[in-house]
Amino acid sequence: MNNTRFATAVHIMTLLAESPQDWLTSEWIAGSISINPVIVRKELSVLREAGLIVSRQGKEGGSQLAKNADVISISEIYLAVKNTEVLGKKNSNPNPACPVGKDINAHLNTLFSETDQLVINFLGNKSLKEFRDQFG
Repeated sequence: MNNTRFATAVHIMTLLAESPQDWLTSEWIAGSISINPVIVRKELSVLREAGLIVSRQGKEGGSQLAKNADVISISEIYLAVKNTEVLGKKNSNPNPACPVGKDINAHLNTLFSETDQLVINFLGNKSLKEFRDQFG
């Protein structure tokens, strides 16, 4: 996951949770985040594929949450945009003749999986509504 992808997705989802009856445009969302609307549209596409939002085209178009904010967990947002492990990437070509290098990636796989599961479990206990309610 790049440095801002999760933060961008949570920002988008929080804006949608703040105005659940409104169809928010990518341009309006981008103005809140201060990023290019193209980036917002890319993340909206990912969130739509994950079943978290619905969108419509045209003059009255925009996006809304696909379900109530109280049943969307922050872990669902995380899993929708996650593309690498929390701890980063493994070493691609460790030395197989080295006593550490030959087994490092197997042990890192376990460490990475366990850490990722901790993050998912932690975020799974937080709803989008709870997160949104922190804002005035």
